[in-house]
Amino acid sequence: MNSIVMRRSPTSFPRLPSLVWTKSHCTKAPSLPIIQITNSTFYRHHPANSPEPSHAASLNPPLFPNVNFELPSFSQDPQCWSIVGPSSSGKTTFLEILRGQHLCFPPNSRSFPYLSSEETLRDRHRLRFPGHAIQYVGFKGETGGLGGPGTRGAYLSARYESRKEESDFSLLEYLRGRTELNPAEDERNSCSEIEENLGTVTTQLKLKDLLVLPVGNLSNGQTRRARIARALLGRPEVLLLDEPFMGLDPSTVVKLSKLLGRLAASHSPRLILSLRPQDPIPKWITHLTYLGPNLTIAFQGAKNDVLHELRERSLTGETSDSLSRYLATPLHEIGREVPSVGVIGRGRYRPSSSSPIQGDKGKTPAEPLVEMSGVRIAYGEKAIVGGLPEAKRGKRGGLWWTVRRGERWGLFGPNGSGKTTILSLICSDHPQTYSQPIRLFGRSRLPTPGQPGISVFDIQNRIGHSSPEIHAFFPKHLTVRQVLENAWADTFLGKPQLTGRRDRDVDACLRWFQAQLNPRFSLPESSLTNHQTLSNPAASGMRTTARKLREHQAMELEIEEFFSTDLDWADSLRFGDLPFSAQRVALFLRAVIKKPDLVILDEAFSGMDDFIRDKCMLFLEHGETKTFTGHLKRREGKVREVREVRESILSMVDKVRFRGLNDEQALICVSHVKEEVPGMVREWLTLPENGSSLPLKFGRVEHPPSRTFQDWRNVWAR
Repeated sequence: MNSIVMRRSPTSFPRLPSLVWTKSHCTKAPSLPIIQITNSTFYRHHPANSPEPSHAASLNPPLFPNVNFELPSFSQDPQCWSIVGPSSSGKTTFLEILRGQHLCFPPNSRSFPYLSSEETLRDRHRLRFPGHAIQYVGFKGETGGLGGPGTRGAYLSARYESRKEESDFSLLEYLRGRTELNPAEDERNSCSEIEENLGTVTTQLKLKDLLVLPVGNLSNGQTRRARIARALLGRPEVLLLDEPFMGLDPSTVVKLSKLLGRLAASHSPRLILSLRPQDPIPKWITHLTYLGPNLTIAFQGAKNDVLHELRERSLTGETSDSLSRYLATPLHEIGREVPSVGVIGRGRYRPSSSSPIQGDKGKTPAEPLVEMSGVRIAYGEKAIVGGLPEAKRGKRGGLWWTVRRGERWGLFGPNGSGKTTILSLICSDHPQTYSQPIRLFGRSRLPTPGQPGISVFDIQNRIGHSSPEIHAFFPKHLTVRQVLENAWADTFLGKPQLTGRRDRDVDACLRWFQAQLNPRFSLPESSLTNHQTLSNPAASGMRTTARKLREHQAMELEIEEFFSTDLDWADSLRFGDLPFSAQRVALFLRAVIKKPDLVILDEAFSGMDDFIRDKCMLFLEHGETKTFTGHLKRREGKVREVREVRESILSMVDKVRFRGLNDEQALICVSHVKEEVPGMVREWLTLPENGSSLPLKFGRVEHPPSRTFQDWRNVWAR
């Protein structure tokens, strides 16, 4: 392990006068660490129980060999740690180790001295167990919803139904821990400590106005804040947050970062965050652990020192061979800080208005796929969509929006502004689709004179959809092949309508993304899906006949190897066993593989590493016709990887099955991060914050709104 240990100058933190459980500094044992790990190696199972020693390394590999980590209980300069690494690097596993999970060797090399101190045993006896004192909150959506019984419906549309069951608990009941129909007496008595801090926590996390709502009605961002609040109410000593900023809008990221910074400064609780390399790092983070390949630690120490060393090593190549390849991914996004304010301001976007942008004059409008003519969704007095009067040119209020064939839309807005609700109307998951002025693919849900209503199966057959909600509900026991084949099924567990052509489409996607879907896949140096060494012979200038012949033979050999790739892994590897990033890739392919009329990508790229995300976006726009070509460029003694988009060999030999979205298809993309907006997006709709008096905004750009910060600011400007 490469380790960096350097002192950091004292950091100034804001005070936290509003929180009521601020801890007093321990005077008896101020130097006791709360987590102490010394030269430890961890395993999921006891290494002596491996059936065959020769396969022990593959079946039960060591987790982070020879780890050293220490978190002080109290110190003059608080240490605020962040665990950074790609999605498959083991961030969650490392957090589990900090909480006391997994087998430790030597057994006494991991300890929790502060938790067994006299003060802890006397004042808060319950926290002597690491499982109680160190709380973990994950946001990767493996289980869906808020977790626990009765906190989420059994199907997608349950969150929008007006009839509530006894098990549909409110957010207030969830925060109080009352999610059992027959709670035990000790559970009812344990609420006194929670009630003491409930008002402060819900105010800080902007949940006070949502307490009466069923938890199933909360948006993705609101659900994340609720899970953090639930953990804070338990007053843990350490709070482990696994990718807390994923799926949050820029304004909420800033506010949440400030709140967490105040908590960390007051030791209430001590915080450890896991982040991806492209995630912004809060300014109050003082130390970083950057994870390397094969469940190892690459760098560890003070934040600025680790970032400096990481950039230097990645540019000069002064690392081991495996680490050099691991760091070959561009690191231009790493080290960004959370700004002091959100993406606000007036902006300079043109054109933009509160009405839909009209098409080019003289050009016949394409066929409308989605037509909303004054849509308004409200629950009682609370309007979620179309709450502000937008009446113009004789139109009544509500949301007026048309999506036509060939259009590429970005749907933006803060958490809880109604984005998911609008998409649920389009996908017909929302019951009010029947009563609202909505036409889908030229028909309404209810019959009209001379025209039958469109069925939910017709709608779903013409839409490809990927979202955190689908991820939460999708069956984990299906194989990877079954996930892609499910695009042609009526339900998650329905039988897909397959043909020989559709089988070949599935095989093509599995081959193109096998490096991202199969954790055990070893990528060849001359892979068709990576193109690190091949170039286009037609663009290489004058060459000898012999050299051209050798390149042609090499190309034929590579194509033969590509199409002879064994895909049996896709028939045995289960969706639930994939890493989180690979699960998102599988659901993305499920949304686009059947070439639907409308593709909806609701935070579909959230949770992916930057290279995987960019590869999916390139596939969305160009299919198998384009690929990335990487080569090393040396300048002034430093080596930098240059990644370019080139024509793929499959395109050269005309063996492409998927060419990206065509002019007959439309796209709606939802994201809170500009890097996760496809470059093909040209039209955008930004919704105001729920309860705000600001109007919604429409806009159109000539180039991707994700290209520059100013373009992104124009989209979010208020």
